[in-house]
Amino acid sequence: MTMNPDDLKNPESWLPATRMVHGGTLRSQFAETSEALFLTQGYVYDSPEQAEERFKTESGGFIYSRYANPTVAMLEERMKLLEGAEAARCTASGMAAVSAALMCFLKAGDHVVAAKALFGSCLYVIQDVLPRFGVTSTLVDGRDVEAWKRAMQPNTKAVFFETPSNPCLDLVDIEAVSKIAHDAGALVVVDNVFATPIYQRPLALGADVVVYSATKHIDGQGRVLGGIVLGSQKYVNDHLHPFYKHTGGAISPFNAWIMLKSLETLSLRVKAQTEGAGLIADHLAHRLGSGVDRVIFPGRDDHPQAALARRQMKAGSTLVSFEVTGGKAGAFRFLNALSIIRISNNLGDAKSLITHPATTTHQRLKPELKAELGISDGLLRLSVGLEAPEDLMRDIDRALSALRV
Repeated sequence: MTMNPDDLKNPESWLPATRMVHGGTLRSQFAETSEALFLTQGYVYDSPEQAEERFKTESGGFIYSRYANPTVAMLEERMKLLEGAEAARCTASGMAAVSAALMCFLKAGDHVVAAKALFGSCLYVIQDVLPRFGVTSTLVDGRDVEAWKRAMQPNTKAVFFETPSNPCLDLVDIEAVSKIAHDAGALVVVDNVFATPIYQRPLALGADVVVYSATKHIDGQGRVLGGIVLGSQKYVNDHLHPFYKHTGGAISPFNAWIMLKSLETLSLRVKAQTEGAGLIADHLAHRLGSGVDRVIFPGRDDHPQAALARRQMKAGSTLVSFEVTGGKAGAFRFLNALSIIRISNNLGDAKSLITHPATTTHQRLKPELKAELGISDGLLRLSVGLEAPEDLMRDIDRALSALRV
């Protein structure tokens, strides 16, 4: 790839790997190499006139770290460059990002269409929180484009979905659903956690807003919580930023600094984890009928939406879901026999983590909805880490042998 050397001064001309190392960097008067950590709540002004001007325009300087902070601003700028967004705001957690992205835009009398296959806390926001403020919703099978069309109403103002979904790795056609929503005048909000910004670009496919739990993958090393909302400058200025600064969902500067450093290795980690997940998915598929009843991985040709995965994702995922024989008892026996893979409801970590969705992340769902979504008592969700895939496969084989005892 050739370009004018002068273009290298423009971060938007950089490739993603370079953006994740250098994007958004601000240096103090000390010219530090690593990004500085600004642990401060407030800022001082040279004069009352300067203070007045900053509060009036919120430009040209910082006011209060609930509004903005230099370390947080670097993370927002870096994520903005990586995602291809005009603006971004970092939040205290992934669920703070989801809640802010929707609640800043919606009002009483509005309607939301969302996919049924959502993380349990996201379903809680849609079904329990929004109705308290007069916002109704319709849940649809996110895989069915026609279902999205049928669910749209005159007062539909937003659609929300995650793709791939948690925990069964179902996909939603971002381009098709975005067109349906825009034809109805609705905002499109996509939770892109499982695909990561490395493998899927929802904004380029027509979405308006992208949200992340930065706890997963972006930190990716089990240390801190955080979330990110990305979208147009108008959406952030008119809706998100006022809601954000007045409701107090800001990320801590320390957590933002951790994530800045983590972004430097994001593409390396996600690539290795995804390659490992593909090997493990194939390994599990070879054990179908020998303790394994089902394997779900978007990177395999036997995924029900493999063609869509190839069209809108650059690679599969760091997640593999699979069903073991024996229901809950079999799943627990398998989990208790693991040595390297650890039981945890987190994901996207350098350590391989596994959970039983029916009794953890999705335990609040009614049995009929679990059945509809494919969340059986034998289903397990594996987040593949950075260990040697061969060791993980040996661990899985040992656990599968426990099912036959």
